Order: sequence, then structure tokens, then C-alpha cells
Amino acid sequence: MPLLSLVLVVGDEQRDLGERVAGLVGAELDDVELIVVGSAAALGELARSDPRVHALRADDIGIGPARNLALEHATGDYVWFLAAAGRPQPGTLAAVGELLRAVSPDLLLVDRGAHRRLLARAAADGLTTLDRRPGLAATAAHAADKIMRRDALLRLGVRFGAGAGGELAVTWPALLAADRIAVAPGVRATARGADGGAGGDPLAHYEPVFAFIAAHPELPDARRRVVLPAMLRHELARLKRLPEPQRRASFAALADLWARHRRGDELVRGRAEALQVRVIERADYRAFRALDTALRTRRTLARRRRGLTRRGRRVLGAARRRRLERHYRARLREPIDRDLAVFAAYWYRGYACNPRAIYETARELVPGLRGVWVVRPDAAESLPEGVESVVRGTPEYYDVIARAGVFVNNVNFPNHLVKRAGTVHVMTHHGTPLKTMGMDLKDTPITGAKMDFDALLRRCERWDFSVSSNHFSTEIWERVYPTSYESLEVGYPRNDVLVNAGDDEVRRIRGELGIEPGQVAILYAPTHREHRSSYVPVLDLAAVAAGLGPEYVVLARAHYFYDADPSLRELQREGRVRDVASHPSAEALCLAGDVLLTDYSSIMFDYAVLDRPIVIHAPDWEAYRALRGTYFDLMAEPPGHVTRTEDEVIAAFRSGAATGDAATRARAAFRARFCSLEDGHAAERVVRRVWLGEREPAGPRPAPVAR
Repeated sequence: MPLLSLVLVVGDEQRDLGERVAGLVGAELDDVELIVVGSAAALGELARSDPRVHALRADDIGIGPARNLALEHATGDYVWFLAAAGRPQPGTLAAVGELLRAVSPDLLLVDRGAHRRLLARAAADGLTTLDRRPGLAATAAHAADKIMRRDALLRLGVRFGAGAGGELAVTWPALLAADRIAVAPGVRATARGADGGAGGDPLAHYEPVFAFIAAHPELPDARRRVVLPAMLRHELARLKRLPEPQRRASFAALADLWARHRRGDELVRGRAEALQVRVIERADYRAFRALDTALRTRRTLARRRRGLTRRGRRVLGAARRRRLERHYRARLREPIDRDLAVFAAYWYRGYACNPRAIYETARELVPGLRGVWVVRPDAAESLPEGVESVVRGTPEYYDVIARAGVFVNNVNFPNHLVKRAGTVHVMTHHGTPLKTMGMDLKDTPITGAKMDFDALLRRCERWDFSVSSNHFSTEIWERVYPTSYESLEVGYPRNDVLVNAGDDEVRRIRGELGIEPGQVAILYAPTHREHRSSYVPVLDLAAVAAGLGPEYVVLARAHYFYDADPSLRELQREGRVRDVASHPSAEALCLAGDVLLTDYSSIMFDYAVLDRPIVIHAPDWEAYRALRGTYFDLMAEPPGHVTRTEDEVIAAFRSGAATGDAATRARAAFRARFCSLEDGHAAERVVRRVWLGEREPAGPRPAPVAR
């Protein structure tokens, strides 16, 4: 039985059917079948060499009945009724397959070019329902953005209707009945536009929806009450596009439908919608026309006011940019200052990471060095005394980037930076890559869809050196950033402090963080998830802290949204949780922690240098790996104990599994693979190669340990 049945209904005018079929049953997802429904003329050219392709002949029955025929023949766990136009982008089917296996939803929503913000917010929930996210009712109008569990559709007994709106008889019941809705907002599958055929009265297709609701009293009331308002919004938008005679008739039908099915507790959004409901309840078309005119006038005036404000800002901004561009071009004609080096980290967020370690070492070893940091305005005051800086986008900023001889950053400098002949650019990166990076992102459905890979390569062409923490990273960087540079496989400069810090330094840091003597400090540092537009905790820190008791303290380097949790704030007041999200040094936090609790963050590779216990909390590993992509299976090669639930996290510490023999063996193998170069002299090796021209490594350097 295949995982996924794809259904494609084609018309006689279909010209690229063979190409579409080949794309749909290509190498991305083996566990798939494609059911193509159409007339004999449409199917005549269809290749029959692939056993996964099934052609069903159906002459002039319409898209709804054709989909019903396909559903009867489908055998997949899930069924996806594709739009007649549009096709999945590369990587879509692979990502969909992985996500379906990982989370087993009743319904998976994908992006069809509409409701993008809504889907992004819903994706932040993980698995959700219509009562938790009533806004998802806006997606009910189409089937092509929904991948539905086939046996659930068969149990519901729903079938597509004929003509425009025929999909509502399936999409609404699927939304209402689903207890596990997943969203893949970045998986762009089909073109925008209708997928339900033409003809008929769309309002008539709501009657099977209300009949379904009446026949299923077990449906949560919070789901049932969203149907009529969502129907109203959709039909009002459609009604306004109709010519006058049809508009009047459709308004009367809409008012009748509202009167027959209203509950009295409908979720009405805002004053404008409340006024529309009032005139619909009165079935007063003249009042509706007058209200519609007034609302359109108000929206037009508001847009004009916003446009004037934006236009003014654009004019002023453009003039300032032109002045700065002229200033920059003039400075580019001045001689390069070989003693001037520009440093930056994390898109100018402050004084941190590998560039900081290299800067501090270069100040000791390079006579006459003038190092200048580029920072954002809000970070300028946080730099240590004696560290020179300029704020991005200022004339002073353009002065230094025009004349500097060396550039050091852990991300790329902006596109406007000109690489002058004779300057040296050092890319330090900011982590050993577990997740896919660079050109490997071209085939990922979410991150890759947002990136300009030509621009990425142009930025990478400025590199002269690429700093690598281990051979694993070197191989990846050289493949995913295929430009000409020298790899410095020397360890990570930012990790030198982890090797060199003594017990007194560790005690000082723990004291500054308020960690009591005898307390076990757990550093909790989760990663960012690109498939979520807003923050959703993947671990209930309050439950973990409460379960572990006062002998443990959690250093939470998590999202600031955690501060909204009242129970967590209480634990912070009690001293059992420390919010360290704004702490300037991740390395200091690593030194303070007795154990690291993370998920897929690259901090695990740095913390492993300390040879202290690591717990990997991976409740959504399968979804993360499917949507972002990874270079190895962390569940098979973890740096320590692995947990999936809050109870397992608590048990890992209470039972000793986090520090046991199995976890220790896993950590040793992980360290041998990723940390063999970390001897406390990585920054010195970079400085000696870049500034002093030395090619031999400085300081003791252990031989790599065989894996």
C-alpha cells in the first residue's frame, strides 16, 4: 500500500501530461501512486510503463465526480487531489512524504499561494485543530491544498459535488473532523486559482456541509460555530466580483442561507463584519450596497494615507542611500589601510563568537592592528571598553569597509560591500553543520524557496579563508560553498576558552549567574525552526524544573516568549530557572553548565569540547529532518542520551541515564568525530595564517582520533 495517492483530473486540452506525470512519479518519493482521470482523448498519450500510474477513463463527468471515481480506486494512506493547473516544486513530494510519516496527521495543509501568514502561524502549533486555529476555516474553499487521510474520508462518507464549490462537501468535513491538522507553510504545491470546476450554484454546496454537521453532533462545538462566518466571508468576497443582476440574486440566497443555519454565537470579526451581518440578517440589499460603498471608500482613504506616509519615507530613504553610495564610492578610491581590520558577528548583533576570539588574539600578536567592529545601533553600548566600533549604515561604517585590509565575519557581509583587490576576507562560520546549508538548500521546500542562490555565491566569492572546526565541516563547506578559498581546518576559535578556562573562571561565572554551590546547572539551548514563523516551546521548562526539584537550576537560553509563562516566572523568582537568553557569551554559559540540554542546535558540538554530559531532546526530529534536512542521523549518532517527552527529560536526570555508561560512550564517539582539533590554539592558528603568513600550525595540536 503506497503512502500517498495523487489524483489528477485532466481535460482534453492538456498538452504536457507526460511531462507532469514524469515529474509527479519521479525519484523524490517512491511510495506514491498517481491516478489520472480524463477522457480517452486526454489519456491517449499517457505512458503506461510505470506501474504506479493508473489511468481512469471518464468522459465529460466533471471534476467532482472524477475525483470521486479516483477516491474509489485509490489505495494510499493519504490522498491529494491536485489542481488541474500548477505542479509541485522540486523537493515538495519528498518533504510531504517525510512529514506524513513523521507526524501522521489526519490532514496536512500546504501552501497554494494564499493564506501564507495564516498557515505560518498555524504551523507554529505543531499539530492543531480547527477549534484551536479557527482561521484555518479560510482554507476550506479548495481541495488542492489539503492532503487527507484516505480511510478518514471513507469513514466520513463524503463525496465531491459537481460544479463550482463541489469540493466544499469534502474539504469542510475533513477540516471539522480532523483531530490532528499539520501545516507545511513553505511547501508550495500548486498554483493559485480555482480547482473545483465551473457552473452551478456555489451556495448550494454548503447544504451538504450543514447536513454533515447535523449528522455528527459529536463534533466539538467550537469547530461547528466557525463554519457559517467563514462561509459568509468567502461568499461576500465572491459576490462583490459578480455583475449586478447576479449579485442581487446571490445576496438573497446568502441571506436565506444565513437565516436558516445561524446559531446565534457566530464568531464575527470586527465592526465592519458585524455591520455586514446586520444587513444580511435583514436581507436588505440596498443597505448592503450602501454599506459596501462606505467600507470601500474608507479602505481607499486609509490606503492613500498609508501610501503618502510610506512614499515620504521612501523619498527620504532613497535620498540618504544615494548620499551614502556617493560617499562609499569616493572612499573606495582611497588607499587600502593594511593595518585596519573589520570584525562582525551575527548580522552585526554584537561582540561574539569566532570573530571575537580572533580579534582578541590578533590584538596580542599583530603589531599595529586597528580592529573595528560593525554593530547595530542597539548593540553599540554593549561592547567592552577599548573595543572600537562603527554603527552599520553610517558614513563612518562606509569609511572603514571601503579602506580595510582584512574582513572577519561569521556570516556574509551585505551585498553592497565591494571586495577590493588586495583585501582579505575570512569567513569563520558559526557552528558545525548538522542541518543542511548553502547550495544544499536548493532542494529544501521551505528555506530553499526563500533564497537567492546566485547572490549567495557572489557573496561567497569574496572569501579568501574559510575556518573549519573539523574535517566533517571542511568537506561540507567546500561542497555547499563552491568558490575559491583556502580552508583553515584548525578547530573553532570560540572554543579556545572552553579548553583554557580554569576552575576559578568557572566558579566566577557560576557565581555571576547566581548558581548555588552544589546545584546542578542544566544549560537549555534549543535551535530555531525555519518552518515556524513564531516561537512555540518544544519543552515545558516549568514542568521539567518542578520535576527535578531545587537541587537543579535551568539556565534557559531560549526564546523571550518563555517570559509570558506565569509558572516559569515563579520558578525564576525561586531561583530554579535563570533566563540567560540575553547573556552576551554562549561560551561562558557552556562553562557554567554541568550538562547541556538541547535539540538540534550546533551548540552541542561546542559543548562536547568540555566532555560534560549532553541530553538531546528531540520531540520533532522527523519533521525537522524532513523540512530542513540534516547531514547525519542525530538519533543514531547522538552525543549523549536522547529524550522525546518532558517525563523522559526528568527521568534522564533522576535515573542517571544522562550520565550513564551508554551516554558516556556516545559522547566519546561524538567527540572523536567532531572535537579532535580543539586544543585551545585555534584562534592563534588563524591569526598566524591570515596576518603573519605562517602555514605551520601553532601550539600543540593533537592528531585526529580515528572514528
